Amino acid sequence: MKNKQQGFSLVELVIVVIILGLLAVTALPRLISVTEDAEDATVEGVAGGFATGVGIARTQWELDGRPSGNGANANTSTIVLDQVTVGVDGNIGYPTNDGSDNSLSSTMSATDCQEVFDLILQSSPRSTTTFNTATILEVDYYINVSSNVCYYYLTQTIKDESSAPTNTTTGNGFTYDASLGQVEVFSNN
Repeated sequence: MKNKQQGFSLVELVIVVIILGLLAVTALPRLISVTEDAEDATVEGVAGGFATGVGIARTQWELDGRPSGNGANANTSTIVLDQVTVGVDGNIGYPTNDGSDNSLSSTMSATDCQEVFDLILQSSPRSTTTFNTATILEVDYYINVSSNVCYYYLTQTIKDESSAPTNTTTGNGFTYDASLGQVEVFSNN
């Protein structure tokens, strides 16, 4: 008895190649956007934690009886969150610094924004207020301020910039307006 071995016909091979091609065409766009989706998810997660921290700080200020005037400026105050001192605007209760100076929500600096970021987030991501294109990717967030609004940029999304961003049209990140306690996410994917 002779065993006949049969292979695939040319038609069968062409059909398989066409099916694989269609699968590749539909899957490729999804695989390409995975990085952008991951960047968006990272920013949204950090911004969510930050917004929660702002809310907790404001709640503690309310629980403490809305204290104001315990600093050199009658409009500044401090609260203690889990043994961490946080400076707040004594008029509205939103975090403004580490409590060592008299920053109000109307006088926020990039350093104040970084202090708030580091204080209200447990195990906060690495951050800097210095924009240096050679070392920007050594940290996770670049922090800047414009018109008393803090800007927190995911450094991975601004690596190709030649100058420090100052608005929401560059990179991915979130803003914090201490005069309103508002945190807003922005994405430029």
